[in-house]
Amino acid sequence: MTKLFKDFFESEKAGGLTLIACTVVSLVIANSAFGEGYHLFWQTQFAGHSLVHWVNDGLMTIFFLLIGLELEREIYQGELSNFKDALLPIFGALGGIIVPAGLFMLFNFGTQTQSGAGIPMATDIAFALGILSLLGNRVPTSLKVFLTALAVIDDLGAILIIAIFYTKTILWINLFIALGIFAFLLILNRLKIRNLIPYLIGGVAMWYFMLNSGVHATITGVLLAFTIPFSDGGEKSSSYILQHFLHKPVAFFILPVFALANTAIILSGDIGQTLTQNYSIGIALGLIVGKPLGIFLLTFLGVTFGFCKLPGDLNWKSILGVGFLGGIGFTMSIFITLLAFDNETIINNAKFVILISSLIAGLIGFLSLKLTLKHAAVDND
Repeated sequence: MTKLFKDFFESEKAGGLTLIACTVVSLVIANSAFGEGYHLFWQTQFAGHSLVHWVNDGLMTIFFLLIGLELEREIYQGELSNFKDALLPIFGALGGIIVPAGLFMLFNFGTQTQSGAGIPMATDIAFALGILSLLGNRVPTSLKVFLTALAVIDDLGAILIIAIFYTKTILWINLFIALGIFAFLLILNRLKIRNLIPYLIGGVAMWYFMLNSGVHATITGVLLAFTIPFSDGGEKSSSYILQHFLHKPVAFFILPVFALANTAIILSGDIGQTLTQNYSIGIALGLIVGKPLGIFLLTFLGVTFGFCKLPGDLNWKSILGVGFLGGIGFTMSIFITLLAFDNETIINNAKFVILISSLIAGLIGFLSLKLTLKHAAVDND
């Protein structure tokens, strides 16, 4: 593994554990005597927007910038640089998008909650790698890379879904200005300008106009990532420097703050009734059943028909186990929930179902991989 990938995996590993801790803390506070004050804190207005809005539209743009930089590196030098090798996680990601969405629509098509089809599509990289890391050095490198590439492609799919399906009203002038800035930054890239400052200033300007265009501002992060000069991808390249710099702030500040701001879920009412709503069933089935089924089925078909190949140190039990880890939606699933629904009750209930479903999928994935990798180690010995 390259040093940067090791850094990425280690930061996501620790970041995933931090996310778990922040989620637990947020749930405990939200359901304590301090719950009302905690909720009101995140609704505090600053410069015309609530704190939670600044987190979701501002800080999360930086998260998407890191995802974009990682995707760029995977395309130029990583697992996605060789087309046939890239096809395995691509097939898996497609299955992990199509099947969960299909299961959700099976229960919600034609209802007011059908807009939530994007919720079970995405994989939370930090949480998934955090759980995988608990298995230690028994995890083959190829399995780590497969899950990382799968999650990155998943997030790209989620970003495209946000851009296409969750944009309600577009102010075309602001959108064209944002795209114009994007084009200008691409020109700077072509002129081989390596200094990061003009790109970062341009990125802030692009974010501002994108925010006021109606298209979700977090898209700016991915667009900006592909304007940053990659060069040879070495430690002195602009892309490497920025990606390396962002790892720890994203893992230990941005994602934990997102968790604290968006998991202040008040557990009240009839939980049984909550879990039997059509959108709840769709989310749960999508994450717990649809994700592993889609990932396994599409990769199996891809290998069977010769489009891609399974690495020698992996087996189909490992792929199925990773498929369950793909069902840990959390960050992206909650993010899409906020865009898909307007009703506060539905949003709160959907978040609760996402947490429960992600927990179940993560536990099944962890236990199945623990048994599978243990047996694999015995077989190899």
